[in-house]
Amino acid sequence: MIGIIDYGMGNLFSVSKALERLGVPYFISNDKEKLMSADGLLLPGVGSFKDAMERLNEDGLTNMIKEYVGQGKPLLGICLGMQLLFEQSEENGLTKGLSLLPGEVKRFSGITKDGQSYKVPHMGWNKLSFSQSSPITANIDEDFVYFVHSYYVDTQDSEVVIASAEYDVQVPAVVGRGNVFGMQFHPEKSSKLGMELLRNFTKLIEERVTIS
Repeated sequence: MIGIIDYGMGNLFSVSKALERLGVPYFISNDKEKLMSADGLLLPGVGSFKDAMERLNEDGLTNMIKEYVGQGKPLLGICLGMQLLFEQSEENGLTKGLSLLPGEVKRFSGITKDGQSYKVPHMGWNKLSFSQSSPITANIDEDFVYFVHSYYVDTQDSEVVIASAEYDVQVPAVVGRGNVFGMQFHPEKSSKLGMELLRNFTKLIEERVTIS
């Protein structure tokens, strides 16, 4: 059973509908004990990094998530939820994140090195480029996914970047280390490829449950 973390800033409807299409059982909750009992967790997110971390901290969900990950259970952050996995963000003032992965969240500058302006937020379809193998991308071909974001992750640790997309800079699009994964785009809105990625995450959960 997958738990979807409800802290008041997630696109819960579209994520839950995607799991229904995959035939995967889930529940939506902000109850720490119930979430701890889940076989895998989804951390969706839409809006401000600072507001999101304030909500997670106030509800005691920050410590719950860290404890959950410490038990080796799979966690997937989506869009803002992916950004929250990292150390900090410059959005609305420097804010500390969950620090489960190394890196900082920065705003697209809107100006290329050549001085050309480009649109922020980044909205639209971009092709993924896989940089290393991962169970989350197993048996999947590179294709287009749908992004909506003004901030991106800047990390010096290339080993946590599973796939990237280019939008003036190389944008980490699928990240992961150990049992922690993230997707900057919206897999639930990214047609076949997005659903395949979500399916692979659910397979990770199923395999772990079978082994344990």
